[in-house]
Amino acid sequence: MAVFVLSNAATPLYGLWQRDIGFSKGTLTVVFAFYVVGMTASLLVSGVASDRLGRKPVLVPALVLAALASAIFATATSVAALITARLLTGIAVGAVVSAGMAAVTDVAGPGRKRLAALLASCAMVLGAGLGPLLAGVLSETLPAPTVTVFLVEIALLALALPVVLRMPVHRPAAAGRGAWIRVPRVPRGDGGRLLLGVAVFAPGLASTSFVLALGPSLLSGLLGTADRGAAGAMAFVMFLASAGVQFAVTRLRIRTILLAGSASIVAGMSVLTAAVHTSSVALLVVAALLAGAGQGMGQFGGLSLLNSGIPASRLAEANAALNVGGYLPAGALAVSAGYLSDAIGLADGATTFAATLAGLAVAGGLVVLARGRRVPGA
Repeated sequence: MAVFVLSNAATPLYGLWQRDIGFSKGTLTVVFAFYVVGMTASLLVSGVASDRLGRKPVLVPALVLAALASAIFATATSVAALITARLLTGIAVGAVVSAGMAAVTDVAGPGRKRLAALLASCAMVLGAGLGPLLAGVLSETLPAPTVTVFLVEIALLALALPVVLRMPVHRPAAAGRGAWIRVPRVPRGDGGRLLLGVAVFAPGLASTSFVLALGPSLLSGLLGTADRGAAGAMAFVMFLASAGVQFAVTRLRIRTILLAGSASIVAGMSVLTAAVHTSSVALLVVAALLAGAGQGMGQFGGLSLLNSGIPASRLAEANAALNVGGYLPAGALAVSAGYLSDAIGLADGATTFAATLAGLAVAGGLVVLARGRRVPGA
């Protein structure tokens, strides 16, 4: 959770950096996308390394990199510094979504794998929502608005370090085979589990990424408020919905959860379009809640499928594969949305992006309908 606080802590502050440094919405989404670049690079090695070396040798360097990224954010005076901080943040988060989530499953034990998926997923989304909330509130109420939240984050990371060091997980008894750096994959025969998770998780993640990347611009450009606390609060309630819905659906079949996630994304993008064209803050918040719920159900369903059938010796790599499948399209779509908004205007760009995501969510739901019955555990 501490690392995921950093993942979105900068979101409400980009307006300040835009004013002080000077860059466009397109450049903003490029800065945002370097997080995905760092995460993808990390996922190419962190899952395999965690399964072969153990969880702690991957998680401890991740905490150190996250602290370094926080220090760079706190002293940033250029786009290059913001890109560097985002890149390091992505590397740290990539290690956590592979090794950290697998560590939670290891600690929970074989009899509580679905509970482990729920707790790991909720820790991720709660941290992701807490970051922008803290940044928004602290930047509005305390001096040094682009510094204070990162000092708090360094303290959180320092508290997380002894927790990681004391986790009751052990180094694997046998080393795996194959290259250390590779596109993460699941064992032969488990591709269906991965496909179902990615089919819903990817558009869900892209929808929340869009709200995070351009939400403050929507609030200030279309809805008439530049309050950073409001932008942070909107992000927080989006991820709070993501966490809450996972507890609400935990007893449902995974196939049902994934279908509900697809439907929530489609509804969220429809409401987002209405919010943009009516300049309604209430509708924008509803869209964020629906997007968060869609991501939460896609993430929880995907993790649950992997936990239920992937052996512990390959689980971190499987988690990495799920996140590669989710974050790569999310990053590409977010950058495209930023430049599209610069070219044709924020309202038309947001509408086009929302329609694209709704189409992808429908396609994901059709994949779940077509193949869900054939995947064990779904």
